[in-house]
Amino acid sequence: MASVITVAELRAALGGISSSLYSDAVLTDIIDSSEAVVGSMLVQWNAPIDQHKYTSATKAWLHTTMPHKFFVGQTVVHSGVEARINGSKTVLTVEDDYTYTITVAGATVADWRFTIPSGTAAANDLTQYDSVSEVEEAVLAVAIDIFQSRVAPGGVQQGLEFSPAPYKMGVALIRKVRGLLGKHIDVESVIG
Repeated sequence: MASVITVAELRAALGGISSSLYSDAVLTDIIDSSEAVVGSMLVQWNAPIDQHKYTSATKAWLHTTMPHKFFVGQTVVHSGVEARINGSKTVLTVEDDYTYTITVAGATVADWRFTIPSGTAAANDLTQYDSVSEVEEAVLAVAIDIFQSRVAPGGVQQGLEFSPAPYKMGVALIRKVRGLLGKHIDVESVIG
């Protein structure tokens, strides 16, 4: 899956930090985390997968905890389940609002298995927000804050004038980026 922001963009925003100090893998983890935080607030077609079973060597059934809204022939990205299910798969059948089937390879027939923690089935990922500047800025702001949490000695961040300030990652950060995301927020993500 392509990221909303790139490692190069994050490096530039962090003042051009050297790859010898922080590898691309570290910065990619930070970007993935920030996209997960921001993505959980945005409108997307996704559903948690709580169970799966194999009815043949080539067919898997997936059960979601909420209505999935998928349709036959749609490509859905699966993650957090099992290797033969994870990845982009096409929906074969829709049994009901919570159950659908996909094609897999090399499965052994098995009854329902719980997926703990829940996997995810997403018809869209954050790439639908590519070139949406307010989403890119929100992801970048969260990524910078996550980076700061890694490098802040003793939980204290440095201000621009190098004076210590209390570390601020938390609900306040989410409130700040929520303003950027206004028209893209999934109202169901803010209930509760």
